[in-house]
Amino acid sequence: MALAVNWKIVLIDDEEDIRDIMSLTLTDAGYSVICAPDGHTGLMLAAREEPQIVITDIKMPGLSGLEVLEKIKKIKPETEVIVTTGFGDIEKAVKALQLDASDFISKPIDDAALHMALKRAKQRYVDKKQLSDYTSLLENKNLKTSSELVKNVNFQSSLIENSMDGILGCDENDTIVTYNRSMEKLLGYPKVQVLKKMKAQAFFQPKLFLKLKENLSGTDFGGKNKLFAYETLMLSMEKKDIPVQISGFILSQDRVVNYMVMFISDLRKLRTLEQEVTDQAKLLHREKMISLGRLAASMVHEINNPLSGILNYIRLMIRISEKSTNLKLDLTHDQIQDRLNKFNSYLAIIESETQRCSDLVSGLLKFSRKTKLEQKSIDVTELVQHSLLLCNHKLELSNIVLTVTCDPDVPHVYGDFNQLEQCMINLIFNAVDAMKNGGNLEIRTSYNPEEKLVSISIKDTGKGISKEDLNFIFEPFFTTKNEGYGVGLGLSSAYGIIEKHKGTIVIESILNVGSEFVIKLPPEEK
Repeated sequence: MALAVNWKIVLIDDEEDIRDIMSLTLTDAGYSVICAPDGHTGLMLAAREEPQIVITDIKMPGLSGLEVLEKIKKIKPETEVIVTTGFGDIEKAVKALQLDASDFISKPIDDAALHMALKRAKQRYVDKKQLSDYTSLLENKNLKTSSELVKNVNFQSSLIENSMDGILGCDENDTIVTYNRSMEKLLGYPKVQVLKKMKAQAFFQPKLFLKLKENLSGTDFGGKNKLFAYETLMLSMEKKDIPVQISGFILSQDRVVNYMVMFISDLRKLRTLEQEVTDQAKLLHREKMISLGRLAASMVHEINNPLSGILNYIRLMIRISEKSTNLKLDLTHDQIQDRLNKFNSYLAIIESETQRCSDLVSGLLKFSRKTKLEQKSIDVTELVQHSLLLCNHKLELSNIVLTVTCDPDVPHVYGDFNQLEQCMINLIFNAVDAMKNGGNLEIRTSYNPEEKLVSISIKDTGKGISKEDLNFIFEPFFTTKNEGYGVGLGLSSAYGIIEKHKGTIVIESILNVGSEFVIKLPPEEK
């Protein structure tokens, strides 16, 4: 029996343009759409309008998208929630799926991805609604046995078989009496081998099954005799662990437990996504450590120079002090003033050089830390200067003449300073490697008001890149360097960083003339 639904959506996003565009798209597709500019308003509208689906941005001022998701699931668990994510939110998107969001979509939002997510959300909603109606019907009919449970509600057979989630039903002895196609696909056991022949505990490690039953009869995961979004492991036919999320309930009549129903979602794709996030972070950090090693090697010389100066000035001050002490004659006022002036000038130099060492070491330490993504307003000139602070001596040692032209009117960009700095250093090091016998490096920033894009250009007079290699330079592990001089992750990670910042990175190169990399980023929205 089909379920007729007039689909209503509450759309929550703090950006008006996004709300307007998505609202038009959804309305044209036949949905009734109510928009909210923040999480608190969205929750109020969701409670009043009772939509089947909520679409919410993760990062919003005040109440975040994750908080909206948690509150909606507590108030009305059957509501499907789709989260939209921007740069740096992928870990939060994974958390949203753990909290039973039906899907997540990356910004900028693609219409095809949006409609696919809505299709899945609608199917999940219909399944849950029919299940709720099924449960109410069973309770009202006061059914006594598991056989009556299956026989007396014929229209539910289609729901059970075609559900996206696995459905597992057991009688009072934990013998399996309901086992749908999704369960067959999940565990590998054919239905004929399972129904009325196997017990539920066969699909779990003994301790995990006892814990499941304990939590099902407790109140920690949705209430007495209920489970909501409970994560555990099941055993496949090959005795392999499968991560799953279980929601379920126990039907009881006259204080006698009759029937247990579990709705089981496969978490393997989610775990794969989590691993991809972890692997990506490890690759970026590995590339950063390679850059750090090269920075540290040149930094030894960079710090050694001011330290040598500091040591020399301290020795001069000691000699002046010793001479003054050894002199038995009284010094004139001018002589005393002269010595004080020298002391003060030496102290000023020592302070300046010590501060220089401190800045270098602080910059190196900051760059080396494995920091979490931190989105904020970034001054492009400061980004360039801070990157060069760590690279300047490397350029000097490599006989490279540096020219920097920073337009003071370039607007700020929005993103993670540490990652953009890593991208800059990778590109500067690539330029250095391309100029083995020295050369010229030009770094320039500008803003194109027509394109509404900030540009950072890094141009060298190196050996250039062949047309054949240009098609592959941004691919992971591709490198034109000799063995031992790179693992081919620098440009790949730089490309990934800029892409996450909703920008682009392009290259123009001529063999034996040089290369120019141009980073283009959208300005910070006011």
